[in-house]
Amino acid sequence: MTSSRMVFPNAAERIQKRALFVGGVSLALSAIGFFSNREQFFKSYLTAYLDWTGIAIGSMALLMLYHLTGGEWGFVIRRMLEASTRTFPLLAVLFLPILAGVKSLYVWANPVVLPAEDMTLLAHKAPYLNVPFFIARAVLYFVIWSAMSFLLSRWSAEQDTTNDPAPARRLLRLSAPGIPVLGLTVTFAAIDWIMSLEPKWFSTIYGVWYLIGGVLTTLAFMILAARLFSDYPPMDQGYKPGHFHDLGNLSLAFVMLWAYVSFSQFLIIWSGNLPEETPFYVKRLGEGWQVIALVLVIFHFALPLLVLLSRDVKRKIERLATLAVGMLFMRYLDLFWVVRAAWGGAPRFSWMDITLSAGIGGIWIWWFFWQLQGRPLMPVHNPQGEASF
Repeated sequence: MTSSRMVFPNAAERIQKRALFVGGVSLALSAIGFFSNREQFFKSYLTAYLDWTGIAIGSMALLMLYHLTGGEWGFVIRRMLEASTRTFPLLAVLFLPILAGVKSLYVWANPVVLPAEDMTLLAHKAPYLNVPFFIARAVLYFVIWSAMSFLLSRWSAEQDTTNDPAPARRLLRLSAPGIPVLGLTVTFAAIDWIMSLEPKWFSTIYGVWYLIGGVLTTLAFMILAARLFSDYPPMDQGYKPGHFHDLGNLSLAFVMLWAYVSFSQFLIIWSGNLPEETPFYVKRLGEGWQVIALVLVIFHFALPLLVLLSRDVKRKIERLATLAVGMLFMRYLDLFWVVRAAWGGAPRFSWMDITLSAGIGGIWIWWFFWQLQGRPLMPVHNPQGEASF
């Protein structure tokens, strides 16, 4: 029997240290952009923040799904999912710059710049779209997410010390209502942080779109993390081709689900042809944004779909990891297309898009590896009755 205790690989420690260094340097460089072009800083920061926050949100969704359904796919990445959810306190701190730039980002927070007809509309939405309530809701989201993360990690750790099924039952009882709670809070967070960038526009499928995107980002990140740890004990014997095949199948399912949700929203708005809805796509299918939309159709949907249909690709972690890298880029581009077009005009990439993504990502990855240390990377007991180490 292989020990489930893991000596943290030197390669992982090097990545952790480099991530902290890159993150710190990138944020320091971004500070220059803050003083030279504050508006661009906040736009780039919001896009990068939403991208990395999606991993923590997607990790919690997958973790609770695993506790409800079981399966080897979740057992072998369970510790990494738990470590990812424990980044919510960090993400709460990293949300502070968005609060500082709320009047630069959201027109409803600075209505003096709006024409009279728009101010009349926002007056009806003012009980919801106001800065104090916006802050209060954000605090509530992070409190709920952090509390669920704490309980999921605490009861999971208890399973390493006992064969008592009580911790597994508690995890099940939390996950059953936890998934709807997560879906509801993520929906409101997506409305607050993204959809309210265009306060006259609305979509009832918006929260689902962001949650599915977060799960996709999480799967890509977990595949890359599994590739790293698959060379070291106990995971060198813990990971099997079937595990990678399962992660590939999950990625395939969520790629198709992302495409279905995205196209459904487009089709409903196009067929409805309502003046309060169509501007969303008018902005994003003109002035160069249509090129990004085409890239997303090809490289976020069509190509991954064809590649993931191959059983050979899904059972080889090196090939799956290559696809995962591409998916991470596509996930950022999808958020860029949705978020940045809200301000109108042609697409403009800034050097701060790179430095802020690297800055937030570097700090997040450092925290993730820190949370991953000190616990068995492979859980000692498998409550679903699968083979354990």
